[in-house]
Amino acid sequence: MHPLQGAIRTYAWGSRTAIAELCGRPVPSNHPEAELWLGAHPANPSRLLIGDSEVSLLAAITQDPVGHLGTRARAGFGDRLPFLLKLLAADEPLSLQAHPSAAQAKEGFAREEAAGIPRDSPVRNYRDDSHKPELVVALTRFEVLAGFRDPRRTVELLRALDVPALEHYIALLEGQPDSSGLRALFTTWITLPPPALGTLLPQILDGCVRYLSGPAEAREFAGEVQTVLGLGESYPGDAGVLASMLLNRITLEPGEGLYLAAGNLHAYLHGLGVEVMANSDNVLRGGLTPKHVDVPELLRVLDFEPLTGPVRTATAAEGSAGGPVHLYDTPAPEFSLSRIELTADTPAAELGSAGPRILLCTSGSVTLRCGDDTLVLARGESAWIAASDPPVTVTAETAAQVFGATVG
Repeated sequence: MHPLQGAIRTYAWGSRTAIAELCGRPVPSNHPEAELWLGAHPANPSRLLIGDSEVSLLAAITQDPVGHLGTRARAGFGDRLPFLLKLLAADEPLSLQAHPSAAQAKEGFAREEAAGIPRDSPVRNYRDDSHKPELVVALTRFEVLAGFRDPRRTVELLRALDVPALEHYIALLEGQPDSSGLRALFTTWITLPPPALGTLLPQILDGCVRYLSGPAEAREFAGEVQTVLGLGESYPGDAGVLASMLLNRITLEPGEGLYLAAGNLHAYLHGLGVEVMANSDNVLRGGLTPKHVDVPELLRVLDFEPLTGPVRTATAAEGSAGGPVHLYDTPAPEFSLSRIELTADTPAAELGSAGPRILLCTSGSVTLRCGDDTLVLARGESAWIAASDPPVTVTAETAAQVFGATVG
């Protein structure tokens, strides 16, 4: 068991306060801090603090994969940590994006390797050969666009805007209110020539303004419409603004999670959360970004089936009904995420020895006991527990919250 120092990623959509404040650093930070990576991704591995020295977690795993990963993880994923844990802070919307399936990632990676595209090229789509299922859990209210909405509800939204120029598109979806209709409409909008887009989008934004000026009782889609207006202001002339009208708009309250499998189009809009995913950096973008957009490749990986019930709530871990450990159920074999809530009534949690594991304290302060070793984690601090380490006990003097990631 060792303290783990995460790697900060600075992107324009990040926050100058959220991650820095949680980690106890001065605010505002010098740059927008978007993500804190906790794991062994080659692009930005975390560092183990061992005495007065630091060691890359990636290097430590490479030197002793058996001790760090254990036989079960190695049997499933080789000598590679299969998950990546993050803090994610969005002050501005992320790009409209989706992630490939395992088969699509392997094929795409091999294709771009054969084409000789450097892995750090800005036009590279596949930086590794892994899929990227992901789960985000809100620490604050967290706003998301995720998955295609039921087409019938989208027809209601588009009609509510009362924009004559939308009638043709409404008829297209109304005549085929299923995944095929969504594919046809999305493809039409995302590939609109700039002159057509430049004519249609302002009319839609004007319709949004009119809608929000109407009676409050008639504004059923106020949240969706406000999002379209905000995106239109941030990304003028971007076809992703049109595409956003086809997606579920979801608000996660603290503790609620959202699981996204391969192919689900999404964009995180605002908030602070804990995110765990397969250890990959493969992203196919469709808009709302100055970064590389590859619409044909995105269309190859998208899942146009309407997404229903994506919000996940944690349930008590097996054998701990009423206890402090709560698990988020997902089908991903690469990761499992738990939330540990310690109070005066439940001041301790036994986590067992099923490593490898990363623990992140998000409120309060906890003491970890692993065999004869103890380690105190303050808010924003994290620890690495290797597979060969003894079982871990987490205790707290007052209320505290810890997230734990391990292999699924």
